[in-house]
Amino acid sequence: MIYTTIYIFFLVACSLDAASRQPVSHIDSFRLYGDVKVTIDKPADFKKNKETIITFFALPNGNTTEQTMGKRMLPGDDWHFDIQHIRAQTKFIRQQMKKKNFVVIYLENNYKSWPAWKQKHPGYRHEIPHLIDSLAGLSKSRKRSVYLNGHSGGGSFIFGYLAGVERIPATIKRISFLDSDYAYDSSYYPKLKTWLQQVPGSCLNVFAYNDSVAIYNGKPVVSPTGGTWYRSRLLLSHLRNDFIFSELITDSLIINKSWDNRIQFFFKVNLNQGIYHTQQVELNGFIHSVLCGTRYDSQGYRYYSGRAYADLIE
Repeated sequence: MIYTTIYIFFLVACSLDAASRQPVSHIDSFRLYGDVKVTIDKPADFKKNKETIITFFALPNGNTTEQTMGKRMLPGDDWHFDIQHIRAQTKFIRQQMKKKNFVVIYLENNYKSWPAWKQKHPGYRHEIPHLIDSLAGLSKSRKRSVYLNGHSGGGSFIFGYLAGVERIPATIKRISFLDSDYAYDSSYYPKLKTWLQQVPGSCLNVFAYNDSVAIYNGKPVVSPTGGTWYRSRLLLSHLRNDFIFSELITDSLIINKSWDNRIQFFFKVNLNQGIYHTQQVELNGFIHSVLCGTRYDSQGYRYYSGRAYADLIE
């Protein structure tokens, strides 16, 4: 276990329901490898006999855990606190999936960048899978599933995991890229294909906007092949060789789904060369990455619509 060789700082906090003043979650925070901050958000009514879903959320570049969790804004607050609201979206998910324990583990590093962290850790192919396995093992529930999720540079963490495992294990049930698959190339496809074909209940969902035409201060945001629009479409083209997809085009989205809804792509069109990087998370993106393709899909919310979790922000 990695805990035998490192020092741990442990912090425990409780979140209270505004109406009943009863605890709705427990927050535990500690450090691993010296430069990784782990924050576990576990429901206060966690029960071992319930199925447990553990979602690892790798933070986007430049954000702290507190900013990623989000909060109700006050004058003078940093705008980063109002662009993701993963904690409030987590509460919404728990309200939908009452029969399951839904746990979120936030993963932050000292450099506020998973690509930078990997450069500092040449052994990341071993360290990242070890971190996931060890933290998932903390759950004592009888049935456990692991989801890998991340926004922006958090996708680099997921690819680090994929690079480090010979095969994606059956405990991994869902992989979600929230505008974060910048590092995708064909070398990852065989593992994803095998996992999707051989692991029952495995799900992949990808969110991207057309960043290839986005302009900031008169300059392109990414190169023509360096953004999530190009990389996501490349991944979809590989998947089309082995899976059957349908396509739906709305006024703002191009949605591609496999015949069984286990694989879903959500492409945000970009008619004004704008930047829609964080909106894909803010506008119920985290909720949809967890619930799309399930019985709770679009129940009480719509992806890329008004915040369904607004009244849950602390």
